[in-house]
Amino acid sequence: MNIKGKVAVVTGGASGLGLATATSLVEQGAKVVLFDLNEINAKKACDELGQSVTYFIVNVSDSEFVQTAIQQTIERHGAIHICINCAGVGTPQKTIGRSGVMPLENFKQVIDINLVGTFNVLRLAAAEMTKNEPLPESGERGIIINTASVAAFDGQMGQAAYGASKAGVAGMTLPIARDLSAYGIRINTIAPGLFRTPMAASLSDKVVEKLESMVEFPKRLGRPQEYASLVKFIIENEYINGEVIRLDGGIRMSPR
Repeated sequence: MNIKGKVAVVTGGASGLGLATATSLVEQGAKVVLFDLNEINAKKACDELGQSVTYFIVNVSDSEFVQTAIQQTIERHGAIHICINCAGVGTPQKTIGRSGVMPLENFKQVIDINLVGTFNVLRLAAAEMTKNEPLPESGERGIIINTASVAAFDGQMGQAAYGASKAGVAGMTLPIARDLSAYGIRINTIAPGLFRTPMAASLSDKVVEKLESMVEFPKRLGRPQEYASLVKFIIENEYINGEVIRLDGGIRMSPR
């Protein structure tokens, strides 16, 4: 799909991987709509990126919030061609820790935002994509890219909820690709390693250094622009469908 002139929804688009992706899409000529809960960051992103970007305050796990934002996007731009899901949380907690057993509501909250929230947005975006005229060169109507994590495959201690949520994102990729194939809609998932995002900024220098040492090459944290570059490649290469792609420098996480 040629990005120029297309309409893209980016969840978690006001910071980190989402902001880098929104910036890249604007540079390629897309109209971008940010779904985010942080209005200060969203306003700042729109000010920096210009008139091609708008935002809505959205709780991705709330169906009414998302439905309203999707409808407003259609009213403003007339269509949705691209949906990038970057919204998520990564609060660590052991199954049984010093404070006792993990409260079930804590587990459910992570699943609700990371997994249910991702599906909530993509299902409603896909419904709008089915209304698009198929592109003459490919028959394509839309492209969805979700964000999992290497924790889906080798989660560390304290990542039971996070790992489960991201494994769910990875696991639903192929079934959804099969569901949407008849409509000419592709879906893929990127599973990043540790990137320099606000989530990583909460870690100590000692923890970051240890994580960097586990990366095969290059021995550093990922740059958000590298995630955005892969998003661009997936959008433009119409034969990539139903895939989960690790973007991690070859890291395999240690137990702790």
